[in-house]
Amino acid sequence: MTRLIYVADPMCSWCYGFGPELEALLREFPSFAVELVMGGLRAYNNQPLDDALRETLRNHWHKVGATTNLPFCDMALEHPGFIYDTEPACRAVVSVKRLAPQVTLAAFSAIQQAFYAEGKDTTQGEALADAIAPVLARQDSPVTRDAFLQEWSSLGAKEATRTDFMRAKHWGVTGFPTLFLQRDDKLHLFATGFTLSTQLRERLEAALKNMD
Repeated sequence: MTRLIYVADPMCSWCYGFGPELEALLREFPSFAVELVMGGLRAYNNQPLDDALRETLRNHWHKVGATTNLPFCDMALEHPGFIYDTEPACRAVVSVKRLAPQVTLAAFSAIQQAFYAEGKDTTQGEALADAIAPVLARQDSPVTRDAFLQEWSSLGAKEATRTDFMRAKHWGVTGFPTLFLQRDDKLHLFATGFTLSTQLRERLEAALKNMD
């Protein structure tokens, strides 16, 4: 079995910028399954955003936006007492993976859109449910908003999210986005950090040859 493993965080700005590049790669390799593993960029952070970090993030997002031409809205950073804890958003992705795995990547993208383009506070369950509800409703067997929130709040989802973080750490992942090619029990790292789709294709093709 050959598949891609995408280690990322929905509240990582370079992962947001990387989205169109990954989509372009997947259009060229439509038969490849993709497993999303959450990395936990700022998981379990409990400190409210201060002015210095807010300005640092604005500057960083401006750089990502200039590089990728994707829209950014910094309103999320202005929510009173905003705590940049990425665990809730990661847990939302893991919850979708447990409820409707076929739309995990779409839900991941929807959370990114809500946070970065719309300025929603995606550390909150209601905002996360709003973001992914349209994705969950587009299936033959729709998942209700209440079912998502129940799963998101569950001990099982929290433990599964922590397991994702541990897997990423075990693989030595220190930054996001990161892409692995997996074939049977072999894991090959072929992209880390923002990478253009043309480079991704070249690296993936080289990795496939190396694993033959």
